Amino acid sequence: MRNVTLKQLRYFEALARDGRFRRAAEACAISQPALSMQIKELEEELGSSLFERGAKEVRLTAFGQLFALRVRDILRSVDELSDLARASREQFLARLRLGVIPTIAPYLLPAIIRELNTAFEGIQIEIRETQTAKLSQEIAQGGLDLAIVALPVSEPSISEMRLFDEEFVLVRHRDDRNKPVPEPDALREMRLLLLEEGHCFRDQALSFCNIGPARAREVMEGSSLSTLVQMVSAGIGITLIPDMAVGIETRSADVSICRFSSSRPSRTIGVIWRKSTPLVRQILQVSEVIKAAAESLRQSQA
Repeated sequence: MRNVTLKQLRYFEALARDGRFRRAAEACAISQPALSMQIKELEEELGSSLFERGAKEVRLTAFGQLFALRVRDILRSVDELSDLARASREQFLARLRLGVIPTIAPYLLPAIIRELNTAFEGIQIEIRETQTAKLSQEIAQGGLDLAIVALPVSEPSISEMRLFDEEFVLVRHRDDRNKPVPEPDALREMRLLLLEEGHCFRDQALSFCNIGPARAREVMEGSSLSTLVQMVSAGIGITLIPDMAVGIETRSADVSICRFSSSRPSRTIGVIWRKSTPLVRQILQVSEVIKAAAESLRQSQA
């Protein structure tokens, strides 16, 4: 294995994580043919196949799964060495690899990026938007410095810090604006629209409505909060969205917003980072800026 390079290991990890050559190539900022060639060369050097190629996706072989475990340990150690060097020479992060879940990114990121650029002149911010499970994995593996998610994550290798709590609101068609606000249990009997599986916001909404796994399969799904609101606008059903999304998602929709008078559903938004990172001091500084930006945005929307 003398000719295996760290770059090839990173390409392998990206493909193992994303399962598609196109997405992995985009994540690595190289062309798809170049990524394919590097993976092929890595397999030839190892003398064994790492992936089973399908029409659209790839899957790890049995050897590839074992190889992936070792590669992630290697890359995490390398990233920790890099972080150690960054921590020793920087008063703040010159580069921030920031993850954020899709039900937060469109609403909070503009304010956060603006405040971070003000607080840390010259900072380079790299954004990764995906679901909590993937962000937690990338935090643990050293691929991200910090992520904004709904808490708790409850991973032993990850630290958490609360930023704020946020209520959910009910979105109905405008024609229903004068109807009484339904109780949570009543929502189960309505045509409820929720995000597709994998989104933590979906799980939180299902919990509030007391909908178990069997009934959850009957819920209509959308890929984004914007899609859900537009479906409500078309008269298809009702949905729940986080408070921070109201201003953007409902401004061009024929919907009405109502808030629950009791048993108000909510979520806790916070930041997570790897416990073993040497950049804890800088990450805490960044987290305070994010918290202030979020609070300022919430006050402006009140």
